[in-house]
Amino acid sequence: MTSPSLSPDPDAAPLVVQDWERLAFRVHRRAYRDDALFAAERSRIWDRTWLYLGHETELPNPNDYKVRALGGRPLIFTRDSTGELHAFLNSCPHRGTVLCRETQGSSKHFNCFYHAWAFHNTGEVAAIPDPSAYADEEYKASMRLREVARLEVFEGFVFVSFTDDVPPLLDHLGAAADYIRMIGEQHVAGMEVLPGTQLYSVRGNWKLAVENAMDGYHFSPTHNTFVGYLRESGFAVTDDDQYAYNLGNGHSLLILTGHGGRISMLWEPRFGEDERVRTAEHRREMELRLGSERAHLVADESHILFVFPNLLLFDLEGLSLRQLEPVAPGNTDVRAWQLAPRGEDPAVRDLRMRTMVSFVGPGGLATPDDIEAYEAVQRGIEATAGNGRAELDYSDMSRGMAADAAGERGRSTDEGAMRGFWRHWVRSVGAGGPVDIGTPPPPRPEPTPLPSSRPHGLDEILAGTETPAGQEEVAAR
Repeated sequence: MTSPSLSPDPDAAPLVVQDWERLAFRVHRRAYRDDALFAAERSRIWDRTWLYLGHETELPNPNDYKVRALGGRPLIFTRDSTGELHAFLNSCPHRGTVLCRETQGSSKHFNCFYHAWAFHNTGEVAAIPDPSAYADEEYKASMRLREVARLEVFEGFVFVSFTDDVPPLLDHLGAAADYIRMIGEQHVAGMEVLPGTQLYSVRGNWKLAVENAMDGYHFSPTHNTFVGYLRESGFAVTDDDQYAYNLGNGHSLLILTGHGGRISMLWEPRFGEDERVRTAEHRREMELRLGSERAHLVADESHILFVFPNLLLFDLEGLSLRQLEPVAPGNTDVRAWQLAPRGEDPAVRDLRMRTMVSFVGPGGLATPDDIEAYEAVQRGIEATAGNGRAELDYSDMSRGMAADAAGERGRSTDEGAMRGFWRHWVRSVGAGGPVDIGTPPPPRPEPTPLPSSRPHGLDEILAGTETPAGQEEVAAR
């Protein structure tokens, strides 16, 4: 059969093509650059699904608030005087002026500088200058702040929807929920977002950030400086026992073992002898609280989790999260925070922060490389737009597609997690679904994530005889 990718009209060409005869998978590059598709994403995805807004620990006190953009809308994320969470449009209902012009603060009221209207942080009108000029009391009362349609909290993570017509949050999260739950289970006191927000803009489409996070194939070539450091330190770089999973609803997961340590859970010599003792104590507490099997899952496996469409969780040496905010087809804002246990020992907190900064921080050995990579992809995609060459119309994501056809789990260096994302995206954006060439395999459940085959026992940590994760192997993330 003739490949539909060769259509002479690029606007008529399918966005996603699955070639089961050649085990090839392609995404049309206008998905990254087209204004009409970007508008369709806003209306069909961001306006119609659950979006990650923030973490409840960002607002520890009554009357605290944060201001941030979500789905193209300016929002006030606040905790009212009674402790209830709200998300309001950051726009005065009178004439549209932005109410909060500070990025964060504490206030019982939000005041408009333009005409001095004031609103309680529960949304009701607090004051209108010269109210007698407005005859209808009921109408005045209706001029409250506009609140998002839905707000729900799961394990401290706050999600909102701009429409009531969404499934319950847990249904949306599906299999991703347990990996969010594992974050809270890492410490008996729970987790909190640390002060400070890293905000940066990337000259690339938001979907490139998703691809990058789910792409273990790029680790060695892109982060060759870091890989060189690892090898000089006696580490081997491999993708053994590293897997990628589609979790449904557009969510995806990389499971990374033998990763190079996890602060306070999986000791590694570079963390120091004091941290080995603390880790052993913490692992004992985890096994008593969670049971040995669950403690192993929570402590020994590193994850990168994507929650469709805007949340990335990097549960690696430390724990960081990123919120994606598409601004234009070729421009994305990223907000990043660090999570840490409440009441953590200051020495451990310092180690956690230094470890984060060294790799996934904005000046670390990974994030600048990644930003340069997907900005370079965006430049290449935009430079080849409309040149009439069919071979440049599509990006290829075929690596490991035989696993898709067989219903098997893929390796982290395959591109299966990206394919799952793109299948969900093309249906969500209203394009019907991927176009199949040849006979697709029969429908079957996605492979279920399996525990690591490399357990790290408490006895070995206590004895100091465990082979340090990383000296044996480091995941090819």
